[in-house]
Amino acid sequence: MKLLFKLQSLKLLWTLKPPNRTFHGHPRLLSSDVHSQYESIRRGKQEIPKYFNFASDVLDKWSEIEKAGKRPSNPAFWWINGKGEEVKWSFEELGFLSRKVANVLTKDCGLQKGDRLILILPRIPEWWLVKVACMRAGIVLIPGTSQLSAKDILYRLQASKATCIVTTHTLAPAVDSVAAQCPLLKTKLVVSKGSREGWLNFTELHQNQSADHSCIKTRLEDPMIIFFTSGTTGSPKMTQHSQGSLGFRPLLSERYWLDLTASDMIWNTADTGWILTSIASFFDPWVFGSCIFIHNLPQTDSAVILNTLCRFPIDALVGAPTLFRMLVQNDLSKYKFMSLKFCMSGGEPLNPEVMEQWKSQTGLDIHEVYGQTETGIICSVFKGMKIKPGSMGKAAPLYDVQIVDKNANILPPGQQGEIAVRSKPIRPLGFFSEYLDNPRKTAESERGDFYVTGDRGTMDEEGYFQFIGRDDDIIISSGYRIGPFEVESALIEHPAVVETAVVSSPDPLRGEVVKAFVVLSPAFSSTDLKSLTRDLQDHVKKTTAPYKYPRKVEFVKELPKTVTGKIKRNELRDKEWGRI
Repeated sequence: MKLLFKLQSLKLLWTLKPPNRTFHGHPRLLSSDVHSQYESIRRGKQEIPKYFNFASDVLDKWSEIEKAGKRPSNPAFWWINGKGEEVKWSFEELGFLSRKVANVLTKDCGLQKGDRLILILPRIPEWWLVKVACMRAGIVLIPGTSQLSAKDILYRLQASKATCIVTTHTLAPAVDSVAAQCPLLKTKLVVSKGSREGWLNFTELHQNQSADHSCIKTRLEDPMIIFFTSGTTGSPKMTQHSQGSLGFRPLLSERYWLDLTASDMIWNTADTGWILTSIASFFDPWVFGSCIFIHNLPQTDSAVILNTLCRFPIDALVGAPTLFRMLVQNDLSKYKFMSLKFCMSGGEPLNPEVMEQWKSQTGLDIHEVYGQTETGIICSVFKGMKIKPGSMGKAAPLYDVQIVDKNANILPPGQQGEIAVRSKPIRPLGFFSEYLDNPRKTAESERGDFYVTGDRGTMDEEGYFQFIGRDDDIIISSGYRIGPFEVESALIEHPAVVETAVVSSPDPLRGEVVKAFVVLSPAFSSTDLKSLTRDLQDHVKKTTAPYKYPRKVEFVKELPKTVTGKIKRNELRDKEWGRI
Protein backbone atom coordinates (compact mmCIF):
# COMPACT_ATOMS: atom_id res chain seq x y z
CA MET A 1 0.00 0.00 0.00
CA LYS A 2 1.50 3.28 -1.09
CA LEU A 3 0.97 6.33 1.07
CA LEU A 4 -0.68 8.99 -1.04
CA PHE A 5 -0.62 12.43 0.55
CA LYS A 6 -3.86 14.33 0.08
CA LEU A 7 -2.45 17.76 0.68
CA GLN A 8 -5.66 19.70 1.27
CA SER A 9 -6.96 17.06 3.70
CA LEU A 10 -3.66 16.94 5.52
CA LYS A 11 -3.71 20.70 5.87
CA LEU A 12 -7.02 20.44 7.71
CA LEU A 13 -5.69 17.65 9.91
CA TRP A 14 -2.51 19.49 10.85
CA THR A 15 -4.38 22.62 11.92
CA LEU A 16 -6.40 20.67 14.49
CA LYS A 17 -5.16 19.29 17.80
CA PRO A 18 -6.50 15.88 18.86
CA PRO A 19 -9.84 16.20 20.71
CA ASN A 20 -10.21 16.47 24.48
CA ARG A 21 -6.54 17.01 25.08
CA THR A 22 -4.76 19.84 26.88
CA PHE A 23 -1.23 20.79 25.88
CA HIS A 24 1.24 22.40 28.26
CA GLY A 25 4.29 24.53 27.64
CA HIS A 26 4.83 26.41 24.42
CA PRO A 27 6.48 25.55 21.11
CA ARG A 28 9.79 27.24 20.39
CA LEU A 29 9.93 27.13 16.64
CA LEU A 30 13.51 27.31 15.50
CA SER A 31 13.52 30.67 13.78
CA SER A 32 11.03 33.05 12.29
CA ASP A 33 13.32 33.29 9.26
CA VAL A 34 13.01 29.57 8.61
CA HIS A 35 9.60 28.75 10.01
CA SER A 36 7.28 31.58 9.09
CA GLN A 37 6.02 29.61 6.10
CA TYR A 38 5.65 26.42 8.18
CA GLU A 39 3.74 28.27 10.89
CA SER A 40 1.38 29.54 8.19
CA ILE A 41 0.92 25.99 6.94
CA ARG A 42 0.25 24.73 10.46
CA ARG A 43 -2.45 27.36 10.92
CA GLY A 44 -4.04 26.50 7.61
CA LYS A 45 -3.14 29.78 5.91
CA GLN A 46 -0.87 28.28 3.29
CA GLU A 47 -0.86 25.16 1.12
CA ILE A 48 1.42 22.32 2.13
CA PRO A 49 4.34 22.17 -0.30
CA LYS A 50 4.52 19.20 -2.63
CA TYR A 51 8.30 19.20 -2.44
CA PHE A 52 10.49 19.00 0.63
CA ASN A 53 14.03 17.91 1.41
CA PHE A 54 15.34 18.07 4.97
CA ALA A 55 18.89 18.80 3.83
CA SER A 56 18.07 21.83 1.72
CA ASP A 57 14.94 23.08 3.50
CA VAL A 58 16.19 22.81 7.09
CA LEU A 59 19.94 22.23 7.34
CA ASP A 60 20.92 24.62 4.58
CA LYS A 61 18.52 27.24 5.94
CA TRP A 62 20.29 27.02 9.29
CA SER A 63 23.59 27.48 7.47
CA GLU A 64 22.23 30.72 5.99
CA ILE A 65 21.11 31.86 9.46
CA GLU A 66 24.60 31.16 10.81
CA LYS A 67 26.21 33.22 8.07
CA ALA A 68 23.85 36.08 8.89
CA GLY A 69 24.95 35.92 12.54
CA LYS A 70 21.45 35.09 13.78
CA ARG A 71 22.29 31.76 15.47
CA PRO A 72 24.26 31.21 18.70
CA SER A 73 27.90 30.29 18.22
CA ASN A 74 27.56 26.72 19.52
CA PRO A 75 28.24 23.96 16.97
CA ALA A 76 25.57 22.00 15.14
CA PHE A 77 27.39 18.73 15.80
CA TRP A 78 29.87 17.87 18.54
CA TRP A 79 31.47 14.41 18.72
CA ILE A 80 34.02 12.88 21.10
CA ASN A 81 35.37 9.36 21.49
CA GLY A 82 36.72 9.51 25.04
CA LYS A 83 40.29 9.09 23.77
CA GLY A 84 41.04 12.74 23.08
CA GLU A 85 39.58 12.93 19.58
CA GLU A 86 36.93 15.57 18.97
CA VAL A 87 34.90 16.83 15.99
CA LYS A 88 32.88 20.03 15.88
CA TRP A 89 30.85 21.17 12.87
CA SER A 90 28.78 24.24 12.24
CA PHE A 91 25.78 23.90 9.92
CA GLU A 92 27.91 25.44 7.18
CA GLU A 93 30.63 22.81 7.70
CA LEU A 94 28.02 20.05 7.84
CA GLY A 95 26.70 21.26 4.50
CA PHE A 96 30.15 21.45 2.91
CA LEU A 97 31.21 17.98 4.07
CA SER A 98 27.89 16.28 3.27
CA ARG A 99 27.91 17.68 -0.28
CA LYS A 100 31.30 16.03 -0.77
CA VAL A 101 29.83 12.73 0.44
CA ALA A 102 26.85 13.16 -1.88
CA ASN A 103 29.32 13.40 -4.76
CA VAL A 104 31.10 10.28 -3.51
CA LEU A 105 27.82 8.39 -3.59
CA THR A 106 26.64 9.66 -6.97
CA LYS A 107 29.90 10.06 -8.90
CA ASP A 108 32.25 7.48 -7.40
CA CYS A 109 29.60 4.89 -6.56
CA GLY A 110 27.18 5.67 -9.40
CA LEU A 111 24.10 5.78 -7.14
CA GLN A 112 20.94 7.51 -8.34
CA LYS A 113 17.75 8.79 -6.76
CA GLY A 114 15.75 5.89 -5.34
CA ASP A 115 18.72 3.54 -4.97
CA ARG A 116 19.08 1.92 -1.55
CA LEU A 117 22.14 2.12 0.68
CA ILE A 118 22.73 0.11 3.85
CA LEU A 119 24.62 2.08 6.50
CA ILE A 120 26.16 0.08 9.34
CA LEU A 121 28.38 2.35 11.38
CA PRO A 122 28.85 2.94 15.11
CA ARG A 123 28.50 6.42 16.62
CA ILE A 124 31.10 8.10 14.41
CA PRO A 125 30.74 11.39 12.48
CA GLU A 126 30.62 9.63 9.10
CA TRP A 127 27.20 8.21 10.01
CA TRP A 128 25.73 11.71 10.07
CA LEU A 129 27.52 12.77 6.88
CA VAL A 130 26.30 9.76 4.91
CA LYS A 131 22.76 10.28 6.17
CA VAL A 132 22.64 13.92 5.10
CA ALA A 133 24.32 13.03 1.80
CA CYS A 134 21.68 10.41 1.04
CA MET A 135 18.98 13.04 1.48
CA ARG A 136 20.80 15.43 -0.82
CA ALA A 137 21.05 12.74 -3.50
CA GLY A 138 17.61 11.19 -3.00
CA ILE A 139 19.17 7.86 -1.98
CA VAL A 140 17.09 5.70 0.37
CA LEU A 141 19.03 5.00 3.58
CA ILE A 142 18.81 1.72 5.52
CA PRO A 143 20.52 2.03 8.93
CA GLY A 144 21.66 -1.02 10.87
CA THR A 145 23.24 -1.63 14.25
CA SER A 146 26.93 -2.52 14.33
CA GLN A 147 26.05 -5.71 16.21
CA LEU A 148 24.56 -7.34 13.12
CA SER A 149 25.96 -10.73 12.19
CA ALA A 150 26.82 -11.93 8.68
CA LYS A 151 23.46 -13.71 8.58
CA ASP A 152 21.63 -10.50 9.55
CA ILE A 153 23.51 -8.53 6.90
CA LEU A 154 22.75 -11.12 4.23
CA TYR A 155 19.06 -10.97 4.99
CA ARG A 156 19.02 -7.16 4.87
CA LEU A 157 20.95 -7.00 1.61
CA GLN A 158 18.72 -9.52 -0.09
CA ALA A 159 15.42 -8.23 1.27
CA SER A 160 16.15 -4.55 0.61
CA LYS A 161 17.82 -5.06 -2.79
CA ALA A 162 20.40 -2.49 -1.68
CA THR A 163 23.06 -1.67 -4.26
CA CYS A 164 25.56 -0.13 -1.83
CA ILE A 165 26.76 -0.76 1.70
CA VAL A 166 28.85 1.49 3.95
CA THR A 167 30.49 0.01 7.04
CA THR A 168 33.74 -0.24 9.00
CA HIS A 169 36.74 -2.53 8.60
CA THR A 170 35.40 -4.54 11.54
CA LEU A 171 32.24 -5.62 9.71
CA ALA A 172 33.73 -5.70 6.20
CA PRO A 173 34.71 -9.41 6.51
CA ALA A 174 31.13 -10.31 7.43
CA VAL A 175 29.89 -8.47 4.34
CA ASP A 176 32.45 -10.19 2.14
CA SER A 177 31.38 -13.59 3.46
CA VAL A 178 27.85 -13.10 2.05
CA ALA A 179 28.37 -10.66 -0.84
CA ALA A 180 28.44 -13.43 -3.45
CA GLN A 181 24.82 -14.21 -2.54
CA CYS A 182 23.78 -10.58 -3.19
CA PRO A 183 23.97 -9.96 -6.96
CA LEU A 184 22.39 -6.50 -6.65
CA LEU A 185 25.16 -5.25 -4.35
CA LYS A 186 27.43 -3.24 -6.64
CA THR A 187 29.45 -1.00 -4.32
CA LYS A 188 31.10 -1.50 -0.94
CA LEU A 189 32.45 1.53 0.94
CA VAL A 190 34.67 1.03 3.98
CA VAL A 191 35.23 3.78 6.55
CA SER A 192 38.82 3.01 7.44
CA LYS A 193 42.30 4.47 7.39
CA GLY A 194 43.55 1.48 5.44
CA SER A 195 42.48 -0.12 2.18
CA ARG A 196 40.64 -3.41 1.63
CA GLU A 197 40.46 -5.43 -1.56
CA GLY A 198 37.12 -5.09 -3.33
CA TRP A 199 36.15 -2.01 -1.32
CA LEU A 200 36.24 1.71 -2.04
CA ASN A 201 37.84 3.75 0.72
CA PHE A 202 35.33 6.28 1.98
CA THR A 203 37.89 8.52 3.66
CA GLU A 204 40.11 8.88 0.59
CA LEU A 205 37.20 9.52 -1.78
CA HIS A 206 35.68 12.06 0.57
CA GLN A 207 38.92 13.99 0.90
CA ASN A 208 39.35 14.27 -2.87
CA GLN A 209 35.75 15.00 -3.89
CA SER A 210 34.30 18.36 -4.81
CA ALA A 211 31.76 20.08 -2.54
CA ASP A 212 29.86 21.40 -5.55
CA HIS A 213 26.57 19.53 -5.36
CA SER A 214 22.96 20.59 -5.93
CA CYS A 215 20.40 18.99 -3.63
CA ILE A 216 17.91 16.87 -5.53
CA LYS A 217 14.23 17.81 -5.52
CA THR A 218 12.12 15.37 -3.48
CA ARG A 219 8.39 15.11 -2.80
CA LEU A 220 6.91 14.74 0.66
CA GLU A 221 5.92 11.15 -0.10
CA ASP A 222 9.28 10.11 -1.55
CA PRO A 223 10.91 7.28 0.46
CA MET A 224 13.80 8.43 2.63
CA ILE A 225 14.66 5.76 5.23
CA ILE A 226 13.89 2.06 5.67
CA PHE A 227 14.17 0.56 9.17
CA PHE A 228 14.22 -3.17 9.81
CA THR A 229 11.98 -3.93 12.77
CA SER A 230 11.68 -7.27 14.57
CA GLY A 231 8.50 -9.29 14.43
CA THR A 232 7.09 -12.15 16.51
CA THR A 233 6.97 -14.54 13.57
CA GLY A 234 9.22 -14.51 10.56
CA SER A 235 12.12 -12.26 9.73
CA PRO A 236 12.36 -8.50 10.45
CA LYS A 237 10.06 -6.28 8.42
CA MET A 238 11.13 -3.30 6.32
CA THR A 239 9.40 -0.20 7.66
CA GLN A 240 9.58 2.61 5.12
CA HIS A 241 9.46 6.29 6.07
CA SER A 242 9.19 9.28 3.73
CA GLN A 243 10.58 12.80 3.54
CA GLY A 244 7.28 13.89 5.08
CA SER A 245 6.97 11.38 7.92
CA LEU A 246 10.41 11.99 9.41
CA GLY A 247 11.70 15.24 7.93
CA PHE A 248 8.64 17.46 7.56
CA ARG A 249 6.71 16.19 10.60
CA PRO A 250 8.74 18.02 13.29
CA LEU A 251 8.20 21.33 11.51
CA LEU A 252 4.47 21.10 12.14
CA SER A 253 4.03 18.98 15.27
CA GLU A 254 4.74 21.85 17.71
CA ARG A 255 7.64 19.80 19.01
CA TYR A 256 6.47 19.45 22.59
CA TRP A 257 8.45 16.34 23.39
CA LEU A 258 11.84 18.08 23.07
CA ASP A 259 11.11 21.82 23.07
CA LEU A 260 14.74 22.82 22.51
CA THR A 261 16.30 26.09 21.36
CA ALA A 262 19.21 26.90 19.07
CA SER A 263 21.33 27.41 22.22
CA ASP A 264 20.66 23.91 23.59
CA MET A 265 22.73 20.75 23.25
CA ILE A 266 21.18 17.26 23.32
CA TRP A 267 22.81 13.88 23.89
CA ASN A 268 20.95 10.72 22.91
CA THR A 269 22.72 7.44 23.73
CA ALA A 270 20.68 5.14 21.44
CA ASP A 271 22.32 2.92 18.84
CA THR A 272 22.59 4.32 15.30
CA GLY A 273 20.47 1.47 13.93
CA TRP A 274 17.26 2.53 15.66
CA ILE A 275 14.67 5.18 14.80
CA LEU A 276 15.22 6.99 18.12
CA THR A 277 18.65 8.10 16.91
CA SER A 278 17.12 9.43 13.69
CA ILE A 279 14.55 11.37 15.72
CA ALA A 280 16.55 12.49 18.78
CA SER A 281 20.03 12.77 17.22
CA PHE A 282 19.12 14.12 13.82
CA PHE A 283 15.76 15.45 12.64
CA ASP A 284 14.08 16.91 15.70
CA PRO A 285 17.03 18.73 17.34
CA TRP A 286 18.20 20.18 14.02
CA VAL A 287 14.74 21.57 13.38
CA PHE A 288 15.52 23.86 16.31
CA GLY A 289 19.09 24.46 15.23
CA SER A 290 20.23 22.73 18.42
CA CYS A 291 23.64 21.10 18.86
CA ILE A 292 23.70 17.30 18.67
CA PHE A 293 26.29 15.84 21.06
CA ILE A 294 27.63 12.33 20.46
CA HIS A 295 29.98 10.15 22.49
CA ASN A 296 31.29 7.11 20.61
CA LEU A 297 30.53 4.92 23.67
CA PRO A 298 31.70 1.49 22.48
CA GLN A 299 30.18 0.22 25.72
CA THR A 300 27.68 1.77 28.09
CA ASP A 301 29.74 2.83 31.10
CA SER A 302 27.92 4.76 33.82
CA ALA A 303 31.10 6.50 35.04
CA VAL A 304 31.93 7.68 31.52
CA ILE A 305 28.41 8.98 31.02
CA LEU A 306 28.27 10.81 34.34
CA ASN A 307 31.70 12.38 33.83
CA THR A 308 30.70 13.46 30.33
CA LEU A 309 27.64 15.21 31.72
CA CYS A 310 29.93 17.05 34.12
CA ARG A 311 32.50 18.08 31.48
CA PHE A 312 30.26 19.18 28.61
CA PRO A 313 27.37 21.70 28.42
CA ILE A 314 24.70 19.09 27.68
CA ASP A 315 21.21 20.44 28.31
CA ALA A 316 19.09 17.39 27.40
CA LEU A 317 19.77 13.67 27.86
CA VAL A 318 17.84 10.90 26.08
CA GLY A 319 18.37 7.25 27.00
CA ALA A 320 16.71 3.89 27.49
CA PRO A 321 15.50 3.04 31.01
CA THR A 322 18.52 0.74 31.32
CA LEU A 323 20.74 3.83 31.21
CA PHE A 324 19.00 5.49 34.15
CA ARG A 325 18.85 2.21 36.09
CA MET A 326 22.64 2.02 35.74
CA LEU A 327 23.23 5.65 36.64
CA VAL A 328 21.23 5.56 39.88
CA GLN A 329 23.45 2.72 41.12
CA ASN A 330 26.16 5.38 41.57
CA ASP A 331 26.53 8.00 44.28
CA LEU A 332 25.26 10.87 42.15
CA SER A 333 26.11 13.44 44.84
CA LYS A 334 29.74 13.17 43.63
CA TYR A 335 28.80 14.54 40.21
CA LYS A 336 27.91 18.10 39.31
CA PHE A 337 26.32 18.28 35.88
CA MET A 338 27.43 21.30 33.89
CA SER A 339 24.13 22.16 32.16
CA LEU A 340 21.74 19.21 32.32
CA LYS A 341 18.14 20.25 32.88
CA PHE A 342 15.94 17.91 30.83
CA CYS A 343 16.00 14.08 30.82
CA MET A 344 13.96 11.73 28.64
CA SER A 345 13.58 7.97 28.62
CA GLY A 346 12.08 5.76 25.93
CA GLY A 347 12.12 2.30 24.40
CA GLU A 348 10.43 0.54 27.32
CA PRO A 349 8.65 1.54 30.56
CA LEU A 350 10.75 3.13 33.30
CA ASN A 351 10.33 1.96 36.88
CA PRO A 352 8.82 4.70 39.11
CA GLU A 353 11.42 3.96 41.81
CA VAL A 354 14.22 4.78 39.36
CA MET A 355 12.54 8.09 38.56
CA GLU A 356 12.32 8.85 42.28
CA GLN A 357 15.98 7.98 42.91
CA TRP A 358 17.14 10.12 39.99
CA LYS A 359 14.96 13.02 41.12
CA SER A 360 16.09 12.82 44.75
CA GLN A 361 19.79 12.77 43.83
CA THR A 362 19.87 15.17 40.87
CA GLY A 363 16.77 17.31 41.30
CA LEU A 364 15.78 16.43 37.73
CA ASP A 365 12.65 14.70 36.46
CA ILE A 366 12.74 11.99 33.82
CA HIS A 367 10.17 12.57 31.08
CA GLU A 368 8.97 9.38 29.43
CA VAL A 369 8.33 9.07 25.71
CA TYR A 370 6.60 6.23 23.93
CA GLY A 371 6.69 5.38 20.28
CA GLN A 372 7.43 2.80 17.63
CA THR A 373 9.51 2.44 14.49
CA GLU A 374 6.30 2.75 12.48
CA THR A 375 5.10 5.98 14.07
CA GLY A 376 7.88 7.83 15.82
CA ILE A 377 6.80 9.45 19.10
CA ILE A 378 3.20 8.56 20.03
CA CYS A 379 3.01 9.78 23.63
CA SER A 380 5.23 11.92 25.79
CA VAL A 381 5.48 13.71 29.10
CA PHE A 382 6.05 17.20 27.70
CA LYS A 383 7.88 20.01 29.42
CA GLY A 384 5.63 21.70 31.95
CA MET A 385 3.31 18.72 32.15
CA LYS A 386 2.45 17.12 35.48
CA ILE A 387 4.42 13.89 35.87
CA LYS A 388 2.51 10.82 36.96
CA PRO A 389 4.81 7.94 37.97
CA GLY A 390 4.21 4.97 35.71
CA SER A 391 2.63 7.08 32.99
CA MET A 392 4.13 7.73 29.57
CA GLY A 393 2.29 11.01 29.19
CA LYS A 394 -0.28 12.24 26.70
CA ALA A 395 -0.74 11.84 22.97
CA ALA A 396 1.76 13.66 20.78
CA PRO A 397 0.46 16.47 18.56
CA LEU A 398 -0.96 15.26 15.22
CA TYR A 399 -1.94 11.91 16.76
CA ASP A 400 -5.35 10.91 18.09
CA VAL A 401 -4.39 8.10 20.46
CA GLN A 402 -7.04 5.88 22.01
CA ILE A 403 -7.45 2.61 23.88
CA VAL A 404 -9.47 0.19 21.75
CA ASP A 405 -10.85 -3.34 22.04
CA LYS A 406 -10.42 -6.20 19.56
CA ASN A 407 -13.16 -4.71 17.38
CA ALA A 408 -11.54 -1.23 17.33
CA ASN A 409 -14.17 0.25 19.63
CA ILE A 410 -12.85 3.07 21.81
CA LEU A 411 -12.79 2.06 25.46
CA PRO A 412 -13.61 4.42 28.35
CA PRO A 413 -10.93 5.80 30.69
CA GLY A 414 -9.46 3.26 33.06
CA GLN A 415 -10.32 0.23 30.95
CA GLN A 416 -7.47 -1.86 29.59
CA GLY A 417 -7.15 -2.40 25.86
CA GLU A 418 -4.79 -1.94 22.96
CA ILE A 419 -3.01 1.36 22.35
CA ALA A 420 -4.04 2.62 18.90
CA VAL A 421 -3.66 5.73 16.75
CA ARG A 422 -6.42 6.90 14.44
CA SER A 423 -5.30 6.36 10.84
CA LYS A 424 -8.54 6.91 8.93
CA PRO A 425 -9.97 8.73 7.09
CA ILE A 426 -6.58 10.47 6.90
CA ARG A 427 -3.28 8.75 7.62
CA PRO A 428 -1.38 11.08 9.98
CA LEU A 429 1.89 12.68 9.04
CA GLY A 430 4.60 10.83 10.95
CA PHE A 431 3.33 7.36 10.03
CA PHE A 432 5.43 4.91 8.05
CA SER A 433 4.40 4.52 4.43
CA GLU A 434 4.21 0.73 4.45
CA TYR A 435 5.92 -2.51 5.33
CA LEU A 436 7.89 -2.73 2.12
CA ASP A 437 7.04 -5.73 -0.06
CA ASN A 438 4.64 -6.96 2.62
CA PRO A 439 1.10 -5.68 1.93
CA ARG A 440 -0.41 -8.32 4.20
CA LYS A 441 1.49 -7.07 7.24
CA THR A 442 0.68 -3.48 6.32
CA ALA A 443 -3.03 -4.33 6.21
CA GLU A 444 -2.84 -6.29 9.47
CA SER A 445 -1.42 -3.26 11.28
CA GLU A 446 -4.81 -1.55 11.01
CA ARG A 447 -8.09 -2.38 12.68
CA GLY A 448 -11.13 -0.35 11.76
CA ASP A 449 -10.09 3.31 11.74
CA PHE A 450 -6.95 2.70 13.81
CA TYR A 451 -3.36 1.66 13.53
CA VAL A 452 -2.87 -0.82 16.37
CA THR A 453 0.48 -0.79 18.16
CA GLY A 454 0.43 -4.29 19.61
CA ASP A 455 0.87 -2.75 23.08
CA ARG A 456 -1.73 -2.88 25.82
CA GLY A 457 -2.43 0.04 28.10
CA THR A 458 -4.95 2.30 29.77
CA MET A 459 -5.82 5.99 29.61
CA ASP A 460 -7.07 7.96 32.61
CA GLU A 461 -9.59 10.81 32.77
CA GLU A 462 -6.86 13.39 32.13
CA GLY A 463 -5.59 11.70 28.97
CA TYR A 464 -2.48 10.14 30.50
CA PHE A 465 -1.51 6.74 29.09
CA GLN A 466 -0.02 3.86 31.01
CA PHE A 467 1.80 0.95 29.37
CA ILE A 468 0.69 -2.53 30.47
CA GLY A 469 2.68 -4.81 28.19
CA ARG A 470 3.08 -6.21 24.71
CA ASP A 471 0.05 -7.79 23.09
CA ASP A 472 2.41 -10.08 21.18
CA ASP A 473 5.72 -11.75 21.87
CA ILE A 474 8.18 -8.92 21.12
CA ILE A 475 10.87 -8.62 23.79
CA ILE A 476 12.11 -5.12 24.62
CA SER A 477 15.42 -5.35 26.48
CA SER A 478 17.56 -2.27 27.18
CA GLY A 479 15.61 -0.47 24.45
CA TYR A 480 16.31 -3.19 21.84
CA ARG A 481 13.30 -4.84 20.19
CA ILE A 482 13.94 -8.57 19.81
CA GLY A 483 11.70 -10.98 17.94
CA PRO A 484 11.59 -14.47 19.49
CA PHE A 485 11.57 -16.12 16.06
CA GLU A 486 15.08 -14.84 15.33
CA VAL A 487 16.47 -16.24 18.59
CA GLU A 488 14.57 -19.52 18.26
CA SER A 489 15.86 -19.94 14.70
CA ALA A 490 19.42 -19.50 15.93
CA LEU A 491 18.97 -21.94 18.82
CA ILE A 492 17.35 -24.63 16.72
CA GLU A 493 20.46 -24.77 14.56
CA HIS A 494 22.39 -26.17 17.53
CA PRO A 495 22.45 -29.99 17.56
CA ALA A 496 21.46 -30.11 21.23
CA VAL A 497 18.14 -28.33 20.65
CA VAL A 498 15.06 -30.26 19.58
CA GLU A 499 12.57 -27.51 20.26
CA THR A 500 12.65 -24.09 21.88
CA ALA A 501 10.44 -21.17 22.86
CA VAL A 502 11.74 -17.70 23.63
CA VAL A 503 9.91 -15.19 25.83
CA SER A 504 10.65 -12.13 27.93
CA SER A 505 11.71 -12.49 31.54
CA PRO A 506 11.84 -9.71 34.17
CA ASP A 507 15.24 -8.20 34.94
CA PRO A 508 15.93 -5.43 37.48
CA LEU A 509 18.47 -3.65 35.25
CA ARG A 510 17.28 -4.21 31.69
CA GLY A 511 13.55 -4.28 32.38
CA GLU A 512 13.25 -7.59 30.60
CA VAL A 513 15.66 -10.04 29.02
CA VAL A 514 15.50 -12.93 26.59
CA LYS A 515 14.76 -16.32 28.16
CA ALA A 516 14.84 -19.56 26.21
CA PHE A 517 12.97 -22.71 27.17
CA VAL A 518 14.82 -25.60 25.54
CA VAL A 519 13.87 -29.22 24.90
CA LEU A 520 17.11 -31.19 24.57
CA SER A 521 18.02 -33.89 22.12
CA PRO A 522 18.37 -37.29 23.89
CA ALA A 523 22.01 -37.35 22.82
CA PHE A 524 22.68 -34.36 25.10
CA SER A 525 20.58 -35.44 28.08
CA SER A 526 23.62 -36.22 30.22
CA THR A 527 25.57 -33.09 29.26
CA ASP A 528 26.58 -30.59 31.97
CA LEU A 529 23.77 -28.04 31.76
CA LYS A 530 25.84 -25.04 32.89
CA SER A 531 28.40 -25.69 30.19
CA LEU A 532 25.66 -26.32 27.62
CA THR A 533 23.95 -23.06 28.56
CA ARG A 534 27.13 -21.12 27.84
CA ASP A 535 27.54 -23.02 24.59
CA LEU A 536 24.01 -22.15 23.46
CA GLN A 537 24.47 -18.50 24.41
CA ASP A 538 27.74 -18.30 22.46
CA HIS A 539 26.08 -20.01 19.50
CA VAL A 540 23.32 -17.39 19.37
CA LYS A 541 25.84 -14.56 19.68
CA LYS A 542 27.70 -15.91 16.65
CA THR A 543 24.58 -16.68 14.61
CA THR A 544 22.71 -13.41 15.08
CA ALA A 545 23.28 -10.01 16.70
CA PRO A 546 24.89 -10.52 20.15
CA TYR A 547 22.29 -8.43 21.99
CA LYS A 548 19.66 -11.06 21.13
CA TYR A 549 21.25 -13.93 23.02
CA PRO A 550 19.22 -15.56 25.83
CA ARG A 551 20.53 -14.36 29.16
CA LYS A 552 18.39 -17.02 30.83
CA VAL A 553 18.04 -20.64 29.69
CA GLU A 554 15.75 -23.27 31.21
CA PHE A 555 15.74 -26.89 30.06
CA VAL A 556 12.31 -28.54 29.96
CA LYS A 557 10.94 -31.93 28.87
CA GLU A 558 8.22 -30.37 26.70
CA LEU A 559 6.70 -27.03 25.75
CA PRO A 560 3.06 -26.09 26.39
CA LYS A 561 1.05 -26.19 23.15
CA THR A 562 -2.43 -25.62 21.80
CA VAL A 563 -4.48 -28.44 20.28
CA THR A 564 -3.22 -27.33 16.87
CA GLY A 565 0.40 -27.66 17.99
CA LYS A 566 1.22 -23.97 18.44
CA ILE A 567 3.54 -23.13 21.31
CA LYS A 568 1.81 -21.22 24.11
CA ARG A 569 4.40 -18.50 24.57
CA ASN A 570 1.89 -16.42 26.51
CA GLU A 571 1.69 -19.16 29.15
CA LEU A 572 5.47 -19.31 29.50
CA ARG A 573 5.66 -15.51 29.62
CA ASP A 574 2.94 -15.28 32.25
CA LYS A 575 4.81 -17.75 34.46
CA GLU A 576 7.98 -15.70 34.11
CA TRP A 577 6.19 -12.54 35.13
CA GLY A 578 4.31 -14.16 38.01
CA ARG A 579 0.87 -13.90 36.45
CA ILE A 580 0.16 -17.59 36.97
